[in-house]
Formats: sequence, structure tokens, C-alpha cells
Amino acid sequence: MNSTLKQTLAQEIEAWRPRTKKLVKEYGDVVVDEVTISKVIGGMRGLKSLVSDISNLDPNEGIRYRGYSLQEVVDGLPKAPNSTMPYVEGLFYLLLTGKFPTKAEVENVVDEFAKRRVLPRYVCEILDAFPDYTHPMVMFSSAILSMSKESEFNRKYFKGNLHKNDFWDPTYEDALSLLAKLPNIASYIYNKLYLKGKPRFSDPNLDMGGNFAFLMHKQKPYDDVARMHFIVHSDHESGNVSAHTGHLVASSLSDVYMSTSAMLNGLAGPLHGLASQEVMKWLLDGIDIIGNDEPSEDEWRKFVWDKLNTGQVIPGYGHAVLRKTDPRYTLQRNFSKEFMSDDSIWKSVDKLYRIVPEVLKEHGKAKNPWPNVDAQSGVIQWHYGVREFEFYTVLFGISRAIGICANIIWDRALGYPLERPKSVTTEMLEKIAGIK
Repeated sequence: MNSTLKQTLAQEIEAWRPRTKKLVKEYGDVVVDEVTISKVIGGMRGLKSLVSDISNLDPNEGIRYRGYSLQEVVDGLPKAPNSTMPYVEGLFYLLLTGKFPTKAEVENVVDEFAKRRVLPRYVCEILDAFPDYTHPMVMFSSAILSMSKESEFNRKYFKGNLHKNDFWDPTYEDALSLLAKLPNIASYIYNKLYLKGKPRFSDPNLDMGGNFAFLMHKQKPYDDVARMHFIVHSDHESGNVSAHTGHLVASSLSDVYMSTSAMLNGLAGPLHGLASQEVMKWLLDGIDIIGNDEPSEDEWRKFVWDKLNTGQVIPGYGHAVLRKTDPRYTLQRNFSKEFMSDDSIWKSVDKLYRIVPEVLKEHGKAKNPWPNVDAQSGVIQWHYGVREFEFYTVLFGISRAIGICANIIWDRALGYPLERPKSVTTEMLEKIAGIK
């Protein structure tokens, strides 16, 4: 009989712990990176000071989950019946264990998620109490925060008999219970704010992506849209605002619900999680300004140059780390070509893919002229009727919680300490720099 996810994870943890202990004990003084004044003042950008075995961002290959490229992940994970995209639950298995699950192992996780989907009544009452003009991310974060009372970690920790080597176990239980409920919370919010109708109950026979499509009143292939979206956005190393916030809060032994709520509050900031909606707004404004539902390549080229010549940027292009087309963009682009090739806005996205990189190269100021994931993700949601920009970050939040939870479980398993960097004053930096 195939082992369950939790049993496999326990085996991986026991095998991994000696590696971490050896690094600290025998090689703790080895220098990893250099701290410069520009890094201290510049938000620690690029400073190697965190550990995540869940994902890594390669400048030339893009995101790698557990060492595998995105395409290898999509090809290697079992797919839901009659679907082109893998089970999201299978990705969670891979992120936790580093192993590709069998179909039976994925189905075990799907069943485990299905058992945990039901929302506590008080969560619905909290969401119902919000005015209809509330930002959906406020509702999403608040609903998750309220579920801290469900935390198995808290119950066991405050009884006083939970050994630190076992912190990961109730954290794992909390993570599964939270992740299973996120599509229900998100769809409840969407229904309240935009559909003004009664929310649906989950279908116990559907996986995470299929059930979310059902809860959102969407037909195929939106189930694959959901699976794809949750997979490509699920993790992005540990240094971005949302991932780092989740890791930081969890390092104080706050439970998964508190840590994920905090993560979402970071994700909601306009410099982090709003890029997808900014791209859609830019696209729609461009079509409106050009005055043509399907602008030609020449019209788009002129529009792009006009924006650049007035000091504006082209949203969805460029990346802080990547130096090639984002593989997450490519995956979604291929999906769009197959399932929505007649969509007029997609046609503009396709034209911009051919136009913008060459314009940015000629312009000469972009380190990376290639599209990132945000250049593509919004237009897919728009095509399938999710046109409320504010909700896009909620979709992002469901996705990012998957990687955050996997990281927190491993943080607890390896006994990572409370995060506590040391700050300096401007005067101290001036002395270091030799300024008199």
C-alpha cells in the first residue's frame, strides 16, 4: 500500500534534519554573502539570508519547485480526469516531500482536503457582516485570521507537552485544514460582493481546482484555469514580501492561520500582488485610447513607444531576477492559444509578446525585456468572466498560501529559530563608509 503524504513527509524530515545540524555545527562560520550599504538601505534586495528548499528562482530557467522546472512539474504530476492540468493537491505533495506522487497518493490527498472543506459557521457570519464595498482581501485575511481558534498547533503547544521536534505535526494538520478551506472562503467572498446570491456547497467528488470552478459557477475549462493559476503562483522563493512575511510571523510560533493572514496583508500591497490587475487596466486603457477593439501591431508599437517616451513602464514586462521569458507566462500563453485563441484581448497580448521585447531592447533601459507571469494571468481570468480586478489578489493569495504552508511546516520540522536581524543607524553607516 502506498504511504500517505504525512508518513512520507515524516520520513523526509528525519532524513533531512542531520544535514541542517551539520551545516550549523561544522560550517556555521562559512561566508555566504556580503552585506553592503546598498543592501542595507535597499530593502536587503538580493541578500542571501534565508533558506527555502521548496522553490528556487533561477535567472535563466525561472521558478523551480523542489529542483524541477515548471514544465517538468506539469508533465510529472498526475492530472485530474479529463483535464490538461495536474491536481493542485499533487503539487502540495511535491512541495512537501520533493517526490512526485502516484495517482493513488494524490487521490489520498484529494480525499484529505475534501474532508476539511466545511467552513465554521462563525467564518460565514464574519464575512456576512462586512459591507458590500469592502475590499475582498480585507475579508479574505480576516476570515483566515478568525480561524486561529481552530489551530491544533495552539491546542497542543499551550498544553505544554509538545516536543519541539514534533512542532511540524500539528502545523501540518493546520496547513491542510486551512488550504482545503481557502477556495470556499474565496468563492463565498466573490458571491457576496459580485454575484449577490447564495453560495454553493462544495462538491465532495471534486479536487481543489474542480471544486473551485464549481463554487465560482464556472464551466470547463475553468477547472484547469484554477489548477494552472494555483500551481504557477504557489511559491517564489522565501524573499518576496508575502513569502517572507509568512515565514517571519511563523518564526515566532504564531499558528498557520495568523501567519497566512499576515502573508496576505503583504500580498495586498500595490508593489507586490497587484501586478496582474495593473496589466489588465493598462491593456484595456490602451485599447480604449487606440480606439480599436483589436489594435494592429503598428498601433500597439506606437502606443508602447508613447508610454516609454513619457517615462512610464510597460507592466508585465521585466523581472527583478529572471533574464528570459517567465516559464509561468509560457505555460499560460500555451493554454490561451489552445482554449481562447479567438479572444480579442488575448490577440492583443499575443501581439505585445512580439512587439514589447524588441521595443524595450531598442529603448535600452530594461535589464530584462521579456514578459513575466502577470502579462498573461489577468487576461485568462477576464476571458472566463472574472473581471473584478480587486479579486485577482485573492486568487493569488490562495495560490501563494500553498507554498507558504509548505515552507512553514519545514521551518518547524528543522527547528528554524525566531527571525531577528540587527538594525543600524544612518550615522553608523556613515562611519562605516568613512563619511565625516
